[in-house]
Order: sequence, then C-alpha cells, then structure tokens
Amino acid sequence: MAIQIEQALSGMILSASGWRGVFAVSGDAEDKTGEISEAHRVIAAGAGAAFAEYLRNREGGEHHAPLVLVGADTRPTGNAIAEAVMGALTAAGCDIRYAGVVAAPEIMAWARNFDTENCGFIYISASHNPIGHNGLKFGLNDGGVLPTAEMAKLIGIFREIMGTGDWGLGTGVRCPTDESISKQFSRNSNHDTISKGYPDMSIPSPQSPVPSPYKTEALDAYFAFSTEVAWGESSNDNSVSSVPPCSPCEHFRINITEAFKHGIIQRPLGVCCDFNGSARCVSIDRDFFGDLGIQFEAMNARPGEIAHRIVPEGESLDPCCRFLEDLHRSNPAFVIGYVPDCDGDRGNLVIWDETLQKARALEAQEVFALACVAEFAQLAWTGLLDTAKAAIAVNDPTSLRIDRIAESFGISVFRAEVGEANVVGLARKLRTEGYTVRILGEGSAGGNITHPSAVRDPLHTVLALGKLLLLQTGNGKPGLFELWCKASGQRYHPDYSLADIIASLPPFCTTGAYSPEALLKVTTTDHGALKSRYQTIFLQEWETRKEALQARYGIHSWEASAYNGMEERKGISDFGTAGTGGLKICFCNAAGKAIASIWMRGSATEPVFRIMADAEGSEPQFERDLIEWQRHMTQAGDKTWD
Repeated sequence: MAIQIEQALSGMILSASGWRGVFAVSGDAEDKTGEISEAHRVIAAGAGAAFAEYLRNREGGEHHAPLVLVGADTRPTGNAIAEAVMGALTAAGCDIRYAGVVAAPEIMAWARNFDTENCGFIYISASHNPIGHNGLKFGLNDGGVLPTAEMAKLIGIFREIMGTGDWGLGTGVRCPTDESISKQFSRNSNHDTISKGYPDMSIPSPQSPVPSPYKTEALDAYFAFSTEVAWGESSNDNSVSSVPPCSPCEHFRINITEAFKHGIIQRPLGVCCDFNGSARCVSIDRDFFGDLGIQFEAMNARPGEIAHRIVPEGESLDPCCRFLEDLHRSNPAFVIGYVPDCDGDRGNLVIWDETLQKARALEAQEVFALACVAEFAQLAWTGLLDTAKAAIAVNDPTSLRIDRIAESFGISVFRAEVGEANVVGLARKLRTEGYTVRILGEGSAGGNITHPSAVRDPLHTVLALGKLLLLQTGNGKPGLFELWCKASGQRYHPDYSLADIIASLPPFCTTGAYSPEALLKVTTTDHGALKSRYQTIFLQEWETRKEALQARYGIHSWEASAYNGMEERKGISDFGTAGTGGLKICFCNAAGKAIASIWMRGSATEPVFRIMADAEGSEPQFERDLIEWQRHMTQAGDKTWD
C-alpha cells in the first residue's frame, strides 16, 4: 500500500489554487467512474487530518473543536473522497457540517457566516479539469481559499502526516506501515463514520435535493451575500472595508437596485445557462435572477450529468450558443447565456450579437473586460471615484486592455502571479493601503471577483452585463454605458445593444488560455533555469528582429517583469529570478507605453506550461506573430536543457 500511496502522491499537484490529481481508480483522466483507489482514499483522509491540525494550530484554535464545512461539486468521485475526508475529520474531533453538492461560491459565502477562530471549509473539486480528476480546496471564514503562505503551512502538515518521499523513512511519518494505514484509514471505518452521523451523499436531482440540513443554510447565506455583492456592500470582508462605514454607498446601493428594476421593466432581459451537470444545478441561479425580474432558462440541468468538456472555453460554449439562438427566436429578451465549470466559480459567456444576427461566444479576456467596465462605471455612478483612490488587482497574463479601461476611469492596475489566492491577497493588501478595490480577477480565465466576495462567480459576471444594459440614462443621471463612453472619449447612442458595448472595448488580440497555441509540454523541471536560458535566446532574437518589429508594429523597447505570489518586480535583469512564477515581457512604443506583451508560466494545477501573447489593435497577425515567436523561444530554451 505504501508504494501505491507514494505513486498516487507523485501524480498530484498541491498549490494554493487547490490540490488536484486523477482520482478515478483507472488513472484515466476521462474516466466517469465514481470509484477511487485505496491509495487515494488514504490521501483524502490525510488531507482531512492535516486540515484539522492546521485549524487547531491557529491562534485560539486549541481551545475549541474545529468547525469544518464540507461540500463537493458533481464529479463522480466526490462521494468517495467526502467519505474519507469526513472520516478523518471525525477522528480528529471536528464539528462537521456537510452540505452535499454546493457551488464553490456557495460554500465560501456560507463560511462567512461563522466567526469562530478555527472555522474553515473543505471543498471537493477539480474545477475545470477533466472528469476523472478531483481534488480539494481549503479556506477559512473570510470566504476565500487559503493564502499562499497559509497553504504552505497546510501542505507542510500534510507532508508530515503522509511522509516525505519514501513511506516509512520520512521524518515524522505517522502511518509508516501498511498495517497502520489500514487501521487508521480503512474503507470500512470511513463508511461506519458516515453512516452514524451524516446523510446520504448521493448526487441529488433537482426534484430531490441533498438530504442535508445544511444545504438550505448554505443557499440562504449565498443568496443574501450575492445580493450585497451585486449592488455594493459597505461592510468589511473580514479585513478592511472598501468604503468607510456609514458612507453614502448604502444610499446609492438602494438607488442602483431601484434603477435596475426600473430598467428591466423598460427593457426585459432573459438569461440562459448550460449548467453542464455542474454544482450550479442545485444552487441559487434561477431564484437569484428571478428575484430581479430576469427571465431564466437552463439546459443540462441534472447534477452529475456532464454533457461535454468541463472547461467553459471554445467548443464547450457551442451548445449554449444554439440554446440562446432558439430562445431568442421565440423571445427576443434572451440575449445572454453562460456556461459554468463543474464547481461553478467561473462562467464564460455567449451573447446574442445584433450586428451578426446570431449568438456567439465571448473570449475570456473579453468577458473580464466587460465586467470591469460595468463595475468601474458603477463606482463612478455612486460617486466613489470622486472621493477615493481606486485600484484593480489582476493576474499577470490579464490583457493590457484592462490598463486602458482603468486609465479611462483614473483607476490604478496592480498585478499578481496566476492564482485566485494571489489576486485576492493583493486586493486585500491594497485595501489596507487605502484603495477602493471593487473588482478583481484573472482575466486570462474569464469571470470576475466582485468585492466583498473573494471568489469568481458567474452570477456577478452576468449581472455586470445586465447593469450595462439596464442602468440607462434617465432622470438627469447618466447610465453606466454613457459613463463609460464619456470616460473613454467615445460617442454615446441611447439605443445601444450588447454588440455596441462590446465594440466600445479597447481593441486587443490575446491568446486564449486554452487554445492549442497557449499550451506546451516542457521537459525542464527547473523553470527558473528554463527562463534563464530563454533570456539568452530572447536577447539574441531581439537584436535580429527589433528593426522589423519597429517598422511593422511600432515596437521600440521592452521591459521584463517577474510575478511571484502577490509580488510584481518590473525591470528585472535576470529572467531566472521569476522561478516557477510568471515571466512577462512588455513591448513599448516610441512614447514608452506598453502596447503588447508575451508571457510564460508553468501551471500549478495542470501538467502544462502556458504561454500567451497580447497585442493592441484589431490585427490578429500581430498576436499570431508574437505567440509563434514566444513558442519558438520557449521550446528552444527547453531543448537546451541537459
């Protein structure tokens, strides 16, 4: 057994974004089985034991039994993992509240309702990874996943419990033999634990919800919190408030809600969703939109019946496009559709394009840009931009398009390394420095995080577009789209459509994070060394290409930046110092303004190396030339590895 556990651990990725691996017993990433191996059962139990110890080690945690909220997405292996995790939590003396199938933003909103020092959540999911994968996310009652530094502590505890490297030889190994493994983590003991205190963990149907007393509690908490997030909340996020208490924000929040509901009377809005069997099937979507007067229809709405590729990119958006077209033909109010991933914390969009007279999918960077326009304009609408300095926190491959939008509103842009925990941590840091940070996120992955939430949520992405459409000029007050047009120096037409809003975005061509051009397999395990070799190649290539780049694209200079955790270091001279983090080269015009970039980083949640190019303007060839060049240099750097 020890050998099998070591092999299973070697195939897992442990990061702040989540612990992930192929849990299907066959080892096939596309296997739809619900069975996991005994080795993965031990790993899941070890994760539960580690989190219990982590909570006890927190200040004040030693005085109370840890309270752990547990939920899962609809992957078939979720039940087996939940059994093992909760068996270990029970053995560790934790108070467990199991809500069954929940969306990631749902369990995180629920966690915010508890103020005990040693309260946390474990969410069983592999997000957008293929169906045979699974994993765990860990967080506290601040409503977000553990920050990188705290995750490092948890990983340390986990490695101590599981043993480091060779089972039976590692320091602090607590389960060094097959006999002790069997005794502490056996399948039967986990089943016994569950049957004594927890409900049936079978995946629910819409007609028969999870038989858990905590599911309703989680839904109620999520609905109330989502309403606060949508319109602007003046309370803190368990750290620092984005606006002072008793500020005019509450008054504007009421007014903006009324303005939205008035707008929907004048201009009915319909939204559809391809749930794709995800956890959102049994979440608040239908009720949330219905409460606002938004018409709602869904497809693939049976939880666990995953109809197509999980990641909501490319071809995964095609069924929703067809669904939206059918709905629009019978009811023109339907103009927006969304497709979530399995845990429901992101959702990319399809829209009815009035210009093309058909539905089309939006690129992830495009979706994030639209959400930023809406939330920046809402800050302007409430008057907060007149009295506060504002900022946005994004990840390093987020398009420079966001810089252009933010510049129009006088908002500062700060970047962190890829990873939701890094972006959320950076936003919280900026708030301690006096910034208002209304929106943040990872533009390369689509979706947005709207304060005080600490997780992406498709409800707020869809609602951002809804606010741009429905909060129109009237009663002497400009609407959100008019505010954007004024800020960006564009002409405003009151009879506008979604296509007009999208056309108003600064033009950029950006490599999609899941496009074939963006994905590489590299043999170099030391990514810092790879970036050092890449630097040598880049400097040689720059000397060869710089005149052509200047003549064709107006590129005169470049600057390299490294992104590690929440830290951004501009103007680095040694590319290798980026290590496993992001490396970005911005290309500048004659005035020194960044107009394009190339970027690279090894994924912390998938066995791939990602690259990207971003180019200002509407000429796709600019981006294609840059991504081809970036691919060539990265592969050359990898091939020189000994």
